[in-house]
Order: sequence, then structure tokens, then C-alpha cells
Amino acid sequence: MEPDSSRESPPREGSSLPGECPSSALGQAFSQILHHLTGQEPRRSKDRNAALQDLDVLLEATECDKLFEGSGTSPGGMPEMLGKVAKALEKYAAPTKEQGGREDGFSAVAERAAAVGLLFIKLLRKVESAKNSLVCPAWKTALRHLAGPIYIYAVTHSLEQPWTRPTSQDVAGEVLALLLQVTECGSVAGFLHGENEDEKGRFTLVLGLLKPDLNKESWKKNPATKHVFSWTLQQVTRPWLNQHLERILPPSLLISDDYQTENKVLGVRCLHHIVLNVPAADLLQYNRAQVLYHALVSHLYTPEHRLVQAVLLCLLDLFPVLEKALHWKGGAARPTTHCDEVLQLILTHMEPEHRILLRRTYARNLPAFVQRLGILSVRHMRRLERVILGYLEVYDGPEEEARLKILETLKLLMQCIWPRVPCRLVVLLKALLKLVCDVARDRSLTPEPVKSALLEEATACLVLLDHCSQGRVKGLLATSLQSCEDSQVASCLRKVQQGSGGAPHGGT
Repeated sequence: MEPDSSRESPPREGSSLPGECPSSALGQAFSQILHHLTGQEPRRSKDRNAALQDLDVLLEATECDKLFEGSGTSPGGMPEMLGKVAKALEKYAAPTKEQGGREDGFSAVAERAAAVGLLFIKLLRKVESAKNSLVCPAWKTALRHLAGPIYIYAVTHSLEQPWTRPTSQDVAGEVLALLLQVTECGSVAGFLHGENEDEKGRFTLVLGLLKPDLNKESWKKNPATKHVFSWTLQQVTRPWLNQHLERILPPSLLISDDYQTENKVLGVRCLHHIVLNVPAADLLQYNRAQVLYHALVSHLYTPEHRLVQAVLLCLLDLFPVLEKALHWKGGAARPTTHCDEVLQLILTHMEPEHRILLRRTYARNLPAFVQRLGILSVRHMRRLERVILGYLEVYDGPEEEARLKILETLKLLMQCIWPRVPCRLVVLLKALLKLVCDVARDRSLTPEPVKSALLEEATACLVLLDHCSQGRVKGLLATSLQSCEDSQVASCLRKVQQGSGGAPHGGT
């Protein structure tokens, strides 16, 4: 067997190893370790394991003042070299797309992650010792180089993911806690945006490290990158997020535009966080809000309930931003809004939909659309009526979520457009009475609390319908109450008869 020449001969000064190193013996040792962690030689797995052992020994044997010294031929000296080693360690511990396809692939990732985490802990302990000793000011420079890669490692392996195991999660969690301790941050949010106004924070640094892995060609090579980006983004809120909008919006749109539903949902949640935490003026600038709107609406054509739910929640928070650009001067009819367009599309999908999870998702969000449009819901009255009547007829399983939400929608609709309700009195009254009778006679596995909730909501709708029709419902139900034999149905009818009159005050 040929000897491994790359391990026997130290790198010469001026060589093309990854990152130029300080001229000291310590710098040469770290440079050689960096070479084995980033090299492309055939036996790189063996060399990398040996490099981890060498680094462990080196950290144990080196004093803090020597470890963080700033001398050397490279501009950053040892602090810069330590940062390059930390980046190499983070890349070495990261999962790859190819490993996910093998049965033991992610187990090997967890083992590597645990080993790298122990090295990061030793390195951070060195920083902490130098910080407490007050004789080695170079630790601040070293920490600036180390913080980003160590943070990315910790987030990659501390969350529950396919490539993590309890041991690697524990080690990564300890690394993150120690990193926050050394940087004197009380939380991850403080670490990213700064604990006070004078502190810059490290969000820009982290985004810069993630950027090479978040372009169209590379973002799927490391399955952890999207999760690190998403989780990190969620930690930064108002008023810090808007200054990073140019860096966070493109990756979020890229992830949401994938063909896999999991990635679509993750990207939409990133976009939702941006909508909630960036001022409307910044979103409207350069037509960003319109770009977001069209990207989100395109997902509504994908019949996947998790994605539709995420998109609708995001759109409901985006509508106020989009409508800031609309100006109604009065006199003419109000212009059609983006909310109108989305509601029209939702109703189109709801009518023929037979998949129960999608029906529940649409019904769950319908009240929010009616509430947002208010009296303008009258534009969609015919289609809303067809959807409401159709959904009230269909049993929705033990939870009855769809029918409960449809009843809530009907209540809101009658409150908003009550002058238009009397002409639909007979149709709505028949549908509500049929629902009351069906639920009262239901002998399925539907729990009693769910049945009670359905009867209560249906009764509330009947009372409201009576208010909107100036008491006509009471007159129509008078004879029915006398001949009703079912106690639950009779109880509902009595509540309607006891209801007070008067028209509701609808939204304008």
C-alpha cells in the first residue's frame, strides 16, 4: 500500500491548499487538518476521520492565547483559519441527498454530527476560557468567524429530522446552548438580530453562509439547508426583518416553487412569515406584493389540503397589503379586490370537491373570506348559496368540521347582507330544518358534543334568519312545533320561537 503523502508532508508555504494559513507550526497543523476535511482524494473518508482525531488532540494541547493568536501570513491569522476549519466541519457533518437514499446513510450522518459536535463544544470552551482570562482579546475575532458555521451545524442537527438521532440532537442542542452562552445572547432571536439596538446581530452572516446552498442548482443537494433557512427566518420578526427582505424573499419563493408538496408548504410558510413581519410599504415597493400574490394563487390549483391551508392563511394576511394600493373614490361600484378573485376560485373548487380533507380545508377558511369582504360578499351570493346548501347535506365524519364551519359562514353571511336574505328564506329554511332533523336522528358514531354543537349552530342560524325576515320564520314554524315528536328538534324550534325580532346590523 502506498503511504498517504498528503498526511506525511506538511503543506509548503504558497501551496494551493484550501485557505492560506499562518506560518507558525500551529497554523501549519490546522492547515493540514483543513486540507483533509476539504480534500477530494479517494481515501478522504479515512483522512477526515483522522483529521477529526488530530483536531481533538490539537485543541486539548493548545493554550487559548496560542489558539487565537492573530499572527501569520494570512490576513486573518488563526481566527480566520479556525473559521475555515469550522465551515469544513459543518459541511462534513451535513447530510446529503445521496445519503438519504441509503438505509444506513442518515445513521452515518448522525454519528459524524455527534463527533463534530464534541469538537465544537471543545472549541467554544476554549473561547469561553479566553474570554474569562482577559489576556487574549483575539477571542472576539475568532468568535466572529466561528459563530456562523457553528450555528448552522447546531440548527441542522438539533431539530428532529430524518438525519438526526437522539444522541446527535443532544450534542447539537448543547452546542447551541453553549454558543448562546459564549455570545451572551438570551435567545436564538437575540443571537440573530442582536440583543440591543447597538448590536448588529448575525442574521446577515448566517444568510451569507447559506446563500451558496440556496440557489436553483444547489438547494436540494443538502436536505437540511431549507429547514435551517426556514427555522432561522422564523426567529427574526419585526422590526428587524425588513432590512433583509432582498436576501430572504428569493429563497422563500424558490422553495415554494418546487414540485414536492413538502417543499411547497415550507416555502409558503416562509412567505407567510415575511408578509406578517415586513411593513406593507416595503412589500408594495417594486411590486413585491403582486409577485407574492401570483405565486400563492398558483398553488390553489394543487389539490393538496396542507398546501391549500397554508396558502389561504397567507393570502388572508396579504390582502390588507394589496388593498392599500386600491383607492375607491365613491359614486361608482367598488373595484373587485384580490379577495374577491380568490373567493371566486375557492367556490369554484368547493362545488365539485369530494375529497373530505379538502372540503374541510375550504370550509375552515370560508368564514374569514366572508368576514373580510363584509357586505361585498353579496357579489358571490349565488355561488355561496349553492356551496352552503350542498355542504350542509353531506355528513362530514365524527368531527363534522366542514358543516360546523359552513354554518358559521352562513351566520356571517346573513349578518353582512341581511337585506338580501328574505328572498332566500324558503331555500335556507328548508336546508336548516333538514339538517336539524338529520342530526337529531343520527345514530352513527358522531359524539354527542358534536351533535349538540351542530344543533346549536343550526338553531342560531334559524334565529338569525327569522330576524332577517322580520319574524316570518316563526309563523312558518308555528304548526310544525305543535306536531313535532322529536324532543331535540322541538327544543330547537322552541328556541327559534323565543328569539327576539329585529334586523341585524350588517357590515358595510
